[in-house]
Amino acid sequence: MLRSLGQRPVTGSDEDPRVTELRTAVSRLRRELAAHPAEFTDRAIAEDELAALAAMAVGGMPEIPRLRRSLLLIAGAIGSVSALSRGLSDVRQAVDLFGEPGR
Repeated sequence: MLRSLGQRPVTGSDEDPRVTELRTAVSRLRRELAAHPAEFTDRAIAEDELAALAAMAVGGMPEIPRLRRSLLLIAGAIGSVSALSRGLSDVRQAVDLFGEPGR
């Protein structure tokens, strides 16, 4: 039936797997941060930058310099919160999949 309408069945995604990995890691860290009971000075910065990363991942291919800037801000904001270190590490690994920014 789909073929008669000129459409093809969805068997997989054309999305870049790096973007998928980034979206997954960011989503996980956002949930962990939301569940973290302690308030800390730069929590709002971390939340804002995670929202920016999530928006970039939804928008398709993110800009590498912007990804790295957000990662640095997030790391600075929550780097000392040991309970969030695994999630932060996952986000860093996802950003690293995009390689180095062009110079």
